[in-house]
Amino acid sequence: MEKIKVITDSTSDLSRETAVRYGIEIVPLSVQINGQSYLDGVDITPDQFYPMLAEAESLPKTSQPSPLDFIRVFDRWASQGYLVISLHLSRGLSSTVDTARMAAEHVGPDRVTVVDSGFLSWGLAFQVIEAATAAAAGLSVKDVLDRARSVRDRMELLFSLDTLHYLEKGGRIGKVSALLGSLLNIKPLIRVENGIYVPFGKVRSQAQALERFVQFMRDTAGSRPIRVAVGHGLAAEAAQKLMAMIERSFQVVGEITLFEVGPVIGVHTGPGTVGVAFYPAGS
Repeated sequence: MEKIKVITDSTSDLSRETAVRYGIEIVPLSVQINGQSYLDGVDITPDQFYPMLAEAESLPKTSQPSPLDFIRVFDRWASQGYLVISLHLSRGLSSTVDTARMAAEHVGPDRVTVVDSGFLSWGLAFQVIEAATAAAAGLSVKDVLDRARSVRDRMELLFSLDTLHYLEKGGRIGKVSALLGSLLNIKPLIRVENGIYVPFGKVRSQAQALERFVQFMRDTAGSRPIRVAVGHGLAAEAAQKLMAMIERSFQVVGEITLFEVGPVIGVHTGPGTVGVAFYPAGS
């Protein structure tokens, strides 16, 4: 039986407890704020980050891991006889996956497979958990990759923003720029599609945003059972409301995961963000 180690990066928003439970290793990105650099999820947590963001003199910057960071992690597991599967945030949003591929070539492409998840946050995390679960069950690399790909192909990720300021200043605006100039007292809705942010609509209140999310979920999943994660950046009350709406409206497999949007993503989405990642269960 092949020994497989699943690796991801900190934009998955996986908690340390979840990562340990599934045997997943997380390679952190970093945030530079007020002249200091912090490893995402290691040196800084969402609770620490958002107050710092509010007081920052300029927009913080984010950095991906270096090739050497990935080489060290890949080599550590490959030298122990593991085959490595490393899943990362969308190439359309970051070159992290390209850096991981460079490192994989150095360590050995026969030992390390790098995957562009096409998503971030729990759109990525669900794929990582599926891969880790399949690896723990003794599946081959091919079958583990197929299982993760199946989740990716069913995945949806939606979120609302209080403002486009952070996406615009951080250079992640992409097709969402079509919403600029029309957002007086408007909350933009964003969908991750083909690995990038695209406009999903605009509403005048957070309550309307949550309703739009649930309606989209109905249109997409129908009566099928779904797996769901709800996240927020300083919007816990809205996240709780969304969870309650989903529980009333859908057959949820397991529990709804509630998570906080981490610092690296939070630099670009800002406070007040609330979102949902979901996919129909089954193959």
